[in-house]
Amino acid sequence: MRGESCAWEAGRDDLAGPLMATATASPPAAAAAAECCVPLGAPSLSDDQAQATAQLFKALADPHRVKIMNLLATSPDPVCVCEFTRPLGLSQPTVSHHLKKLVQAGLLDREQRGTWAYYSLNREALGRLAAVADLQQGDAP
Repeated sequence: MRGESCAWEAGRDDLAGPLMATATASPPAAAAAAECCVPLGAPSLSDDQAQATAQLFKALADPHRVKIMNLLATSPDPVCVCEFTRPLGLSQPTVSHHLKKLVQAGLLDREQRGTWAYYSLNREALGRLAAVADLQQGDAP
């Protein structure tokens, strides 16, 4: 016996054949289609926007980099590279590597002051991340 299917499943050969029956009653066909096939309401990203956003998320795919972003978010002033070693438990060259990746992704701004580099959040890049996640709308549950 074939169960109710979603409109997107129509015409798919890989779904041919009997489906497993369950003890629960299936909803009417219109209700099943309505639950399954709700159109997307928000406009989608362009390919270029998706690529740029993926690069931002890729830079944040390391827990140490997320911690760096958090430390900078809680600091009112730019932070020297030397200030990250203790809270991260990493050597200065390793911290510099992570900072470089975040700068290359456009998430951080770097300011040279003599021999030391100071870092701060790039607020514009954070705004793009928030927009993708729709955090700016306040719709989070």
